[in-house]
Amino acid sequence: MPATPDAARLVTCPPEVFRHASEEALAKARSGIERFKSLPAPRNPREALEIYDEATAALSDASARASVVRHSHPDAAMRQSAETSEQELENLATEISLDRGVYDVIASLDVSQEDAPTRKWVEKLLRDFRRSGVDRDQATRNRVKALQEELVRIGQEFDRNIRGDVRTVELPPSALDGLPADYVRSHPPGPDGKVRITTDYPDLVPFMTYARDGSAREKLWRANRSRAYPRNVAVLQSLLERRHELATLLGYASWAAYATEDKMIRSERNAGDFIEKIAAASGERCRRDYQTLLERKRKDEPGASQVDPWDQGFLDDRVKAEQYSFDSQAIRPYFEYTRVKQGVLDLTSQLFGVSYRRLPDAPVWHPDVEAYDIFQGETQVGRFYLDMHPRADKYKHAAQFTLATGKQDRRLPEAVLMCNFPKPGAEPALMLHRDVETFFHEFGHLLHHLFGGHTRWAGLSGVRTEWDFVEAPSQMLEEWARDVGALQTFAKHYQSGESLPAETIQRMRRADDFGKGLHVRQQMFYAALSLELYRREPKGLDTTALVRELQGKYTPFPYVEGTYFHLSFGHLDGYSAIYYTYMWSLVIAKDLFTVFQDKGMLNPEPAQAYRRAVLEPGGSKDAALLVKDFLGRDYDFRAYETWLNAG
Repeated sequence: MPATPDAARLVTCPPEVFRHASEEALAKARSGIERFKSLPAPRNPREALEIYDEATAALSDASARASVVRHSHPDAAMRQSAETSEQELENLATEISLDRGVYDVIASLDVSQEDAPTRKWVEKLLRDFRRSGVDRDQATRNRVKALQEELVRIGQEFDRNIRGDVRTVELPPSALDGLPADYVRSHPPGPDGKVRITTDYPDLVPFMTYARDGSAREKLWRANRSRAYPRNVAVLQSLLERRHELATLLGYASWAAYATEDKMIRSERNAGDFIEKIAAASGERCRRDYQTLLERKRKDEPGASQVDPWDQGFLDDRVKAEQYSFDSQAIRPYFEYTRVKQGVLDLTSQLFGVSYRRLPDAPVWHPDVEAYDIFQGETQVGRFYLDMHPRADKYKHAAQFTLATGKQDRRLPEAVLMCNFPKPGAEPALMLHRDVETFFHEFGHLLHHLFGGHTRWAGLSGVRTEWDFVEAPSQMLEEWARDVGALQTFAKHYQSGESLPAETIQRMRRADDFGKGLHVRQQMFYAALSLELYRREPKGLDTTALVRELQGKYTPFPYVEGTYFHLSFGHLDGYSAIYYTYMWSLVIAKDLFTVFQDKGMLNPEPAQAYRRAVLEPGGSKDAALLVKDFLGRDYDFRAYETWLNAG
């Protein structure tokens, strides 16, 4: 039987206990690797792989805990301890990846009689060792190790500068004209008569959507687009230069070439072609969307010649209200946070045949955090934590973090959702519909980690598929946030209890089709920026000039001088060159969704077939084969094209 989940014990402890646990993980990994290398030939492949799997799992789980602490713990000493530990753990992982003795033992194992997942894993291990430079000379391996260690430190600094830079603008109370009443009440004027609006999402997004004062929107937009400036100017440059040096040292033309090689897309050229294909397909729709926004702006400003970027959210909302009869403010009362949370739990429980049990006494690292166990019948599937509201020094976006990697009959998977949704309190925590979609999206990642966390090898567990497939299961779960039947199970007015009318949901869906061209082109700007930053020669590269060039190419919004969006674009560290994966995965997600369109959104039969075919195998098969197992055919672009052209 797997051990009871308790990874949070090592996230809620004092810094010295956390450090000690990290040191124990380092010692366990080192000991296991030495034992692995000393196995006499001929080696039993199952015995050898078990030793290697446990050693590397100890390392990756300790690193995962450190990442959770670094991104979310309220105590600065704990965050610093986690940064130090994470560097040491990642350094050992690099050392192992460059250890020719480890590689030689894996290469010597005869796995021809083992099952397909084991053969797949060994094949992947050997490929990854070669990609790390294990077969290079000692001088090259030494330099690779030094670069990898430096990159861990630089990445942490890049993220820390984003996380720690929350900006505030001071505005007259009149700037709140157009905002919902609960928002206005929660932003009373200070002693100086000014209201203060921050760049945290619960402040930023409603303000940019509803504030009628264009100059106030511009002020907040500029503040948000200046986060992490100037600190990340040099940090980003170091990130680009070190990754380029590492890639060329390993024989690749660029970091983009290195980063795409082991993905579904296979090459940076294919990634670039994909971006251009999607940009071309959405170009005319983008042009029409922009023209509609400009015409709407001219109602307020007859001489307007362009739509500024701080106008987009506001004008988009106005067009939807006036031309599609959809008022996004009117549906906020139907999306109170606690109801949305329960709705996500109830829907996924019904679809996937599981139940959730709240753990009110579980150790947590902040009072806002909630713990849950997930069961199938009386069999525990895993544990997860919801850390859903903003606070100082916490991760600023929305993501699922691994807390523990699951393994069949040994460990249950554990995960954390880290988001920044409105917090219930004196005012009801009313969400925008896009927040509801984000909740479903991140919960899709969480279920993938938990359901896929029961593989024979930890090295294949959870979301360890090709990276450009990882977003597909999460994007597909968003569809339930747009379905009439699904929404009406939980979207109820927080005061009256009335269900969100089906007619309103249908108007919302029709309105959502507006702006799709602009959205897709904006995503292609992000994708092209991440790719080009990492496939151009970094020496002398003016990153701001590149933003200016690509924004002009892919979007109709002019670059605004004196802003530095890329310095707070956190994906440039984690995703590096492969932001294209969001749209690549969406193509697959739209195809996967066709099965549910045919068989019923609330029908557990396709959901559980999908769970078995796509989620539970983790990284045991190529992603294309997982999709084929579920669809009964290869995936294609037809469903995506239907979605892109809808409306």
